[in-house]
Amino acid sequence: MNGILYALVVVIWGTTWIAIVMQQGVVSVTVSIFWRFLVAALAMVIVLGLAGRLRKISLKDHLYCLLQGCCVFGFNFVCFYHAASYISSGLESVIFSMAVLYNAVNSMLFFRQRPHPNLLPAAALGIIGIIALFWHDLMATQMAPSLLIGIGLSALGTFGFSLGNMISTRHQRRGLEILSTNTYAMFYGALVMAAISLFNGDRFMPELSVRYLGSLLYLAIFGSVIAFGAYFTLVGRIGASQAAYSTLLFPLVALTLSTLYEGYVWHANAVIGLVLILLGNLVMFAKPGFFRVGRTTPLPKSS
Repeated sequence: MNGILYALVVVIWGTTWIAIVMQQGVVSVTVSIFWRFLVAALAMVIVLGLAGRLRKISLKDHLYCLLQGCCVFGFNFVCFYHAASYISSGLESVIFSMAVLYNAVNSMLFFRQRPHPNLLPAAALGIIGIIALFWHDLMATQMAPSLLIGIGLSALGTFGFSLGNMISTRHQRRGLEILSTNTYAMFYGALVMAAISLFNGDRFMPELSVRYLGSLLYLAIFGSVIAFGAYFTLVGRIGASQAAYSTLLFPLVALTLSTLYEGYVWHANAVIGLVLILLGNLVMFAKPGFFRVGRTTPLPKSS
């Protein structure tokens, strides 16, 4: 079952980055996010209502769902949507793959879970990998502010996603039903985006084009309802740090699509950087002591 959930998350979220690029245009970012999660929340209400699985929760739990909606169904996507204007969707997905390290650190801070022994070497490989991945762009643009903005926004959005993971873990530790809390959180995220859009005086009319509406439906149904449901189910089954391991494969899918549709050009440093990031994530989940220098295999006992 875990393998199926992993496959759903990797394939769907690995392709949503290019769909986010398709949302760029005349519609404001907050309005696009509003429509995405409003459609997703309504779809969840209909499905769960017909199945009799939409559970009532306490006022306190609703407040946590509101916070979760801001973190993982709202402001984090404001960062991701804006970042798509500065860097390619494939590079965004690479930064997002660092969620595995964010989750490990946040699990330690919020739930006092002892950090994995391989956290520091994994983090070092990840940071060096990101520097290598962007090295050609940094040198070509002489550290252009736009590139740094794109990197910073993606990193900030990933941090918000990780905080949402922590809140989902809190829900499941209290025995709350994951699909119900996701539904409430998506609805609250949509409401917050609507409030910001109203404050900014944005028009709520979506762009009536196949490109925009098609990407909107894909992001709402597949990227939100199905993928988030599968991912947070994984969080409950195996923990936030291990569930984030699925982000390891996102860059392989997203960078392939970015190469085909955005003209992303691979340089030697990009290949090295991607390998280091993937290796860092692999190190994160290796058995403790696996990389210890001078490790020896104990001899079998004599009979």
